[in-house]
Amino acid sequence: MSKSSQLQAPPEGVSTVAADGAAAPGERPAGFDEIHRLWLMVNESDNAIIVAGADTRIIHVNHGFTRMFGYERAEMLGRKISETLVGPHTDMQTVQSVLQRLKLAGTHADILFYSKAGRPVWVSVVANPMFDAKGEFTNVVGVFTDITQTKMHEVLQHKVLDAMAHERPMLDIMALVCREVERIAPEVVASIVAVDADGHVQTLAAPNLPPQFCEALDGMPIGPQAGSCGTSAWRKEPVLVTDIASDPLWAPYPALKAMLGFAACWSSPIQASDGRVLGTFAFYFRDKRGPDDLHRRLVDVSLHLCALALEREEARAHIHQLAFFDTLTGLPNRAMLRGRAERTLVDMHRGGAPLAVLFIDLDRFKLVNDTQGHAAGDELLREMAQRLVAEVRGDDLIGRLAGDEFVAVLPHCGAEQAALTAERLLAVMAEPMALGGISVNSGASVGIAMFPEDGQNIDTLLRHADMAMYQAKNDGRGRMRFFSDEMNRIAQERVALESALRDALRDGSLRLHYQPQMECRASHRLLGVEALARWTHPRFGEVAPLRFIALAEECGLIGKLGRWVLGEACRQLADWRSRGVPVPRVAVNVSPHDFRDPELPAIIAATLRAHGLTPADLTLEMTESVMLDTNSPALAVLEEVHALGVRLSLDDFGTGYSSLSYLHRLPIDELKLDKSFVRDLALNPVAQALINTVVRIGDSLSLTVVAEGVETTQQHAFLAERACPVVQGFLFSRPLPADELEKWMQTSRPLGTAVPSIAG
Repeated sequence: MSKSSQLQAPPEGVSTVAADGAAAPGERPAGFDEIHRLWLMVNESDNAIIVAGADTRIIHVNHGFTRMFGYERAEMLGRKISETLVGPHTDMQTVQSVLQRLKLAGTHADILFYSKAGRPVWVSVVANPMFDAKGEFTNVVGVFTDITQTKMHEVLQHKVLDAMAHERPMLDIMALVCREVERIAPEVVASIVAVDADGHVQTLAAPNLPPQFCEALDGMPIGPQAGSCGTSAWRKEPVLVTDIASDPLWAPYPALKAMLGFAACWSSPIQASDGRVLGTFAFYFRDKRGPDDLHRRLVDVSLHLCALALEREEARAHIHQLAFFDTLTGLPNRAMLRGRAERTLVDMHRGGAPLAVLFIDLDRFKLVNDTQGHAAGDELLREMAQRLVAEVRGDDLIGRLAGDEFVAVLPHCGAEQAALTAERLLAVMAEPMALGGISVNSGASVGIAMFPEDGQNIDTLLRHADMAMYQAKNDGRGRMRFFSDEMNRIAQERVALESALRDALRDGSLRLHYQPQMECRASHRLLGVEALARWTHPRFGEVAPLRFIALAEECGLIGKLGRWVLGEACRQLADWRSRGVPVPRVAVNVSPHDFRDPELPAIIAATLRAHGLTPADLTLEMTESVMLDTNSPALAVLEEVHALGVRLSLDDFGTGYSSLSYLHRLPIDELKLDKSFVRDLALNPVAQALINTVVRIGDSLSLTVVAEGVETTQQHAFLAERACPVVQGFLFSRPLPADELEKWMQTSRPLGTAVPSIAG
């Protein structure tokens, strides 16, 4: 209805006479223009405004009411809102609550009303009572604001996004969308279907569609003539069918039409941000009709929310794939394999059935990687994974643990069948494959552990199968081995040793020995000592440093061990200083693992402060493997430690990754020449040449060179002639406990005289 600018009389019972009396004949009453301007404003408001009497029957409605609900003023006079605007989904309890509170005070509520044409309209109702001079309730003024659009965003969008934020399942979210849409527009029935990668539909939510219809729809392909939803997904555009019974898009589906029971359908594609069709969102109508403006707005909001939810589900599925499946081969990773295997073990235990775990390791994978590159190595792993999957039964589990390690879990499999399976796998994995135009024979070794004989849980079975695999490697590769008691004995000893090492770090039963580092010149001044960890155990006896240090690295104790050595060495040096024992500095070995810890510089600084030492009192020795981390945080840690003033020494130089480019980049002060070159220098010209070269490198780069393993006067003489500045070895002293080192310092004689017996 077009807006009217004509003045309209105020409601019956409202006076237009000024307070000072009646107007003169032929004149408008005083205040007439102001009152009519006010009513003009009321009439032209976009809000629907009503005035009702004490009996709530309407005595006035404005033009906004007519525009909102379609009723003319004459149609509404004498009628009640509660009898006129209500519809099938109006909440009558809310309406009655508003009416009951009218005579007490103003009230507010959100109510679903219906227009004259039957269109649902969500309104925010504000109703205020009016009282006469005696305080009697006389009228009520109601203001209705159309909040249909706001309701869609407020209720629909807020609820759906809140459900996503609270990690509700995707199917629950889709059902929520349908229910909320149907609540806002009760004349429609909503459905959401997904479209998979193969172009088939799957119902996600359709709370009010016949279940048998949804079941029949699931799995159907999309296409150019596939009903409303299938065609919409195919075309990537909305499809409106106003008469399902006669429309050719539904012609191929007479059974579906019969069980559906709706006359019309409007379906719109749900598209991802990259344009892919993820599914469709459909409105079904009981009458032969199409969507109105409200429906279009609802679909606009819903399509965005559905796309968001489906893309979120895709992302979650992708994260699950990354978390539980190997990205290279697509096989279950360790976490997924372990979970499935544990459940299978429960079933085997319940039924008293055997199970075999096969640990499979490729024999020449590193060679392929090194000679043909990582791309060829990846292709080899993918091919081997496919061969493994092709050779096992449907209920067997195949997974990739890491690198070139695979595991097969075979339920209902005894030892004889496990051996046959392993032989078959070995044969198929030994077959050549083409990589980059070259025929490659990789092969594999297999270790087998049996449930329940070799373990009651998957972790034990994996460990035992791994040990058996290593035995197969040691026996010549390309073969299989079952786990044995001897392997278990070795494993148990390692576990016991690890436990003992943890106890030793906790109770302080480790100790440090100190080996002197001497000036190579004739004065043979003591320049410092190297702190070396030692461990004597009541059961295992004297445990070799190489053994327990390697064990500490394997079981994650190396950091704790390094902290203990650093603290104990600094404590001992501080003790010597306090008693006037002239030890210039102490050198401590630090593992590559420690140099990856960004807290290391702060720990070193705090330790030095705690013992009253300066950074110049400490040297940290590191192996050449640290140089492999020059692009990692290790280099930054090295720089920070060096900036403190702590000396850095490169240990075992010449045996690993020695490179002048590394020496140029690393902030080191000292090179320690490995003892193997010192040992061979008397008979090996190559060792002599290397020592000459290293000494010259040290001199040119202003690096102190320390020769380790000096045991004879001939070795010492050779090094002295080459001006090697520092020597260390049994010629001077073995590593000694602190108190024995003090005695050695008191009794040592110039080189060439008898070395004290304590030096050995």
